[in-house]
Formats: sequence, structure tokens, C-alpha cells
Amino acid sequence: MTSTSLHELTATQLIELYKSGKATPVDATRDVIAQIARREPELQATYAYDPEGALKTAEESAARWKNGEQITQGGVTIDGIPTTIKENIATKGTPVPFGTAATPLVPAEQDAPPSARLREAGAVILGKTTMPEFGAMSSGLSSIHPLTRNPWNLKMNPGGSSAGAGAAGAAGYGPLHVGTDIGGSIRFPAGWNGLVGLKPSLGRVQIDPPFMGRCAGPMTRTVDDAALMMAVLSRPDPDQRDWMNLPPADINWTDLDMDLTGVKIGLQLDAGCGMPIDPQVIPPVLEAAKAFEAAGAIIEEVAPWMTDEILQGLNRFWSIRAAKDIADLPPGHREKILPIFLEWVEPVPGFTALEGYRAFQATVDIRKLTVAATKPYDFMLSPLSAHISFPAEWGYANNDVTRAHDQIGFTVPYNMSEQPAVSLCCGYDTNGVPMGLQIAGHRFDDLGVLRMAKAYEQMRPAMRPWPM
Repeated sequence: MTSTSLHELTATQLIELYKSGKATPVDATRDVIAQIARREPELQATYAYDPEGALKTAEESAARWKNGEQITQGGVTIDGIPTTIKENIATKGTPVPFGTAATPLVPAEQDAPPSARLREAGAVILGKTTMPEFGAMSSGLSSIHPLTRNPWNLKMNPGGSSAGAGAAGAAGYGPLHVGTDIGGSIRFPAGWNGLVGLKPSLGRVQIDPPFMGRCAGPMTRTVDDAALMMAVLSRPDPDQRDWMNLPPADINWTDLDMDLTGVKIGLQLDAGCGMPIDPQVIPPVLEAAKAFEAAGAIIEEVAPWMTDEILQGLNRFWSIRAAKDIADLPPGHREKILPIFLEWVEPVPGFTALEGYRAFQATVDIRKLTVAATKPYDFMLSPLSAHISFPAEWGYANNDVTRAHDQIGFTVPYNMSEQPAVSLCCGYDTNGVPMGLQIAGHRFDDLGVLRMAKAYEQMRPAMRPWPM
């Protein structure tokens, strides 16, 4: 047993301790459980938390490690690593409320693909993490979950919709967390909590139910740990429930070395839409660009390709989908929804069929424009968002329901284009909350994006101590 606080360690570090016999999965799980007990009353990041079940799984893993029979898949192991799963990713026997009290609480009949892959790999699943109303807000505001806060500054928002995963990762609730992303929902809470958050290429990680732009991916404290998770999460689903999945690919996820000489990087400093740029977000991105350039990369500034018209079209399309989900609820359940969410969908009945089609057309336009704008470059570099941290009680970054998704101008293009994108910490704002750098690549080049993130992780200034 090591004297180090095990909840502070990465998955990579824990595995080395398990191999040497200096710590066991039970030791690590107990330490994480103790950390959750310390921080959860103020963070409120968990749902369906199951410490007893986690300890049982940890004991089974410890026995495998003792006998040299730990589970290894694709040359890696996460056997015995404390892990959380976002609330909207089904785990057998647990209801999936999607962040709202309006959803009937029916236990899931089976694990969704990401949950199944983690369980097969021997991960110690501690429980689920919180999300906002229907997953459609960049915050931790929900009608069923308590308000989730940012551990770097409890007055501030953790970001969403993978709000609980972001807070849990920064606060030491284990090293491995999985979120979902349809417009930035992995990358925002990862960036604003100092984590590494990868939105893979659409279909790389199978998910159920699939939807246009919807991805599941890792949220971890290091790029190495994100790579470990991808080696597990990207394994095929025997049931083939994701009809938008990519075919299995032979990817060595832990091969993260990269020569930056001649790598062509597009630098985007203006989203072209949404919220105005806060001056705090630009300097760390420029410093990152300088670091890549010093390492041999070629940097070229790129003009924005998104417009307010397109972004508002997408917002309209999503509000139509949300209105459909609300209409499908049983009688009496609509009243349980947060008023701010109902306000967002209120205009939908007044839309004409033509307006609805034009709203859908925004998804096509974003894809076309993003692929064209990024084609000349190997990778893209940008701020995660135009804005800095905002109060925990706000549902949206601008607290304006009429401009509900103005914060996603840099992130959502890569959901619609199906390209991989990662966020990681590049500095801190005046509230002491991390700011995010986004790195995007061409479709299918998930490993390249992780390699770029690893390169930046090694070049960036030292991070502040984790808020554990």
C-alpha cells in the first residue's frame, strides 16, 4: 500500500501500482469513496451512486490482479479503475431520467454500449454523473438533480451537459469518466474543469440511441488516460445497436508520440457567431499556437465560416426536437420540467413547416462549411468557447433563453461534420476557473487529435493543483 492519496492518481499510475502490488483496486476504490464523501455535499455531481456495488466489483478485480488474470483488451487494461458514467448512458437496472423530473423512472433493461464496454473491461463503476434538463443546457441545472457546481470555484458553473462528469473528474472521483457530446457537452465541462475531453468521430464509440452529431467519449485528467478509455470504448458492440457506427479500426491508442515538423494547423480565433469573444480566452490560445510553431508546425489563421443565421437555425432545429420529446411525455409530466426549458421550446408551435425544414438545413450547411474550411489543414486550433466561466445558477452561458446556444460556435461545427475534437486546459480566468483549448482533426483521425493534445499537454505551462 502506498502513502499517496489514491484518488489523486491517474488510471495509468494506478495500473502501475496494481502491477507492483503496492495498491489494489479495493484500496483505490475505498479512497475514492472517501473523497466523494468529502466533496459531494457541495458539488452534487453524482446520480445513482453505488459505493457498495463498486467495492464488490473492486474485490473481484483485486482477485484477478492477485492471480495475474486481470482483464486486458487491445493491449491495455483498466481493470479495477474507479469510473463514472454520465446519467444518459444507460446502465442495467438504473432509470435514465435525462436530467429532468418529467421522465418516467423506468429501470434500463440493459447497459448501453459504452457502459457495457467499461463493465466488460473490469472498470469499477461508482455510479452515474449528473446532467441538466434533457441535456440541452450548458450547465448543471436540472429539475431532478441538485445543482452541480464547479470544484475550482463553487460559485461557478461546471459546464454541460456532462456537468457531473466534469466536476467529478476535477475533484478526484476516480480518474475515468465518460460523457456525451452533441454540441460541446464533453468539451465544455472538460475544459472548464481542467480535464481532457475527447469528442470522437461520429460512430467511433457506439452509442444507443444514436442521433445526428451525438458522441460518447472520455473525460480524464490526462491524455494518456483518455487514450486508455478509447481503447475500451471503441470496441465493437456485439448487438450493433448504433446504426451510425463506424467499422472497427485497428488503432494503437497508446501510441501518442508525434513529430510536429511540417504539420499544418489552422488557427481560428473568431467563431463568426454567437457570444462576443471575452478578451481573456485569446492570449492562451495564441501562446499554444506559438508553442506548436516553435515545435515545427505551420500556423495559418483561418476566417470564421459559421454565421448567426446558421447557429440560430440549429437552435431552432434542436428546440423542435425537444418539443417533440415533451409532447411524447405521459399526461401531467410536462409540469415537472424547468420553466426556463419550457420557455426555450415555447415558440415551436408557431413555426411553419418551411421554417422547420430550414432549421434542419442548418445541420447540412454546418457540415458542408466545416469540411470545406478545415480541408486545407491537418488540424484546427481554437478557443473552446468565446466566454469564460459563469454563475452556477445560470442555465446558459449568457443567461438568455432566446440565445440559448450562443456558446457553441467553436464546438458544434465538429459535431455536424462528424470530425474528432478534444479540449484541454490552457489557462485560468479571473474566477480561477480553467479555460479550454480545442484541437480538431479530420474525420477518422481520432488518434491524431489525441497526439496533438499530448504534444500540447507536454508543452503547456504547469497546471494549478487540482481542487481535491
